[in-house]
Amino acid sequence: MQATTQSGPGSEEFALLADEFRPELLAHCYRMLGSVHDAEDQVQETLLRAWRGYQGFEGRSSLRTWLYRIATNACLRAMENKERRPLPSGLGAPGDDPAGPIAPAAREVSWLEPFPDALLRPESADPGAVAAARSGLRLALIAALQQLPARQRTVLILRDVLGWRAAEVAELLNVSVIAVNSALQRARAQLKQAGAEPDEIREPAGQADRVVLDRYAAAIENADVPALVELLHEDATFEMPPMPMWFKGRDNIGLFLGTRVLTSPGVFTLRPAAANGQPAVAIYRRAEDGTRRAYGIQVLTLRESRVAGVVAFLDPGLFPVFGLPPELPTPEPPAPALPMASGQ
Repeated sequence: MQATTQSGPGSEEFALLADEFRPELLAHCYRMLGSVHDAEDQVQETLLRAWRGYQGFEGRSSLRTWLYRIATNACLRAMENKERRPLPSGLGAPGDDPAGPIAPAAREVSWLEPFPDALLRPESADPGAVAAARSGLRLALIAALQQLPARQRTVLILRDVLGWRAAEVAELLNVSVIAVNSALQRARAQLKQAGAEPDEIREPAGQADRVVLDRYAAAIENADVPALVELLHEDATFEMPPMPMWFKGRDNIGLFLGTRVLTSPGVFTLRPAAANGQPAVAIYRRAEDGTRRAYGIQVLTLRESRVAGVVAFLDPGLFPVFGLPPELPTPEPPAPALPMASGQ
C-alpha cells in the first residue's frame, strides 16, 4: 500500500518524500511492538496521519523526525491495549526433560515475531537509511525490549538506537529531561542484566559462517543429530514458539531433536533466509503425499563459528511475509532408464 491512496494538495509530493522513510519506520515500529504485522499496521496509520497533517507541517524539524514522532505515538497507543510479545525463554526456566512430555502450543500468547531483512529494501539508493533501519534489530535485543515497560522501551530505542537527544525525547513524551534520563538508566540496566545491550550493525555472514550454516542445514535434512550437536555451543539455546518449552545446552537440545524431531532423513528441506540482521533458514516439511509444505522459520545466533541460539518460529503464516512460497515444487521423478540395444 502506498503512503496515501487519496488525492489533494501536496499528496503526490508527500507520497514521494515519505516513501523513502517507510523501511526504517517499519523497523522502528517493529522494535516497539515486536510484530512485523503490528508494525505494518502502525506504519500505515503513521503515513495516513502524516498525510492529513502535511499541509500544516512547518518544517521546524526534519520530515524524518516528524514522521518518527507520529510513528512513536501511534505505537504507544497500540501498546496500551496489547500484551508484551515474549519468547519462551522470557516466560520461564528451560526444560529439564528433553525426552519427556511436551507441553502443548500456547496459542493464547502473542509471541514475538521475526523481521525479514528483505523488508529493509537493501536496493535503496540511500545506504544511510538502510543502515538506520538495520540498527538494533537483533532478535535477543527485541525480545529484551519487550520485557521493558512501554515508556522505558521507547526512551531506550529513541536514545540508544536512533540517537535522539534527551531533550527531544522529553518533548515527544511530554516529560522532563530528568525523567528521560532516569528511564534510560533503568532500561539500560535491565538490558545489561539480560545480556542484550544495543550493539553496532553487524557485517553480513562471512565464509566461515556460511560453512556453519551449510553444515547445519545438511544435518537437519539428513537427520544427523551428532553432526548437529557438534555445531552447537555448549550453552546453546533452542526455542520453538508457540511451544512454551525451551532447552539449554547442546546435550539437551540433541536429545530433544533426536527423540522428537529428527527421527528420519528427508523429512525437512531447508532454504536460506535472513531475519533481524541474522542468518535464518526456512524449513519445509514433507507431507504424506510427498509435498513439502511451509513449516517454520529458524533464526540463528552464531558465536565463534558455532550456533549459540536457535529460535524456531513454528508458524507457516510467516512465509508470505518473507516472500516465500507455501510449498516447494515437487521434484520430477527420475526418467526411466532406456533399454540397452541388442548386442550391448
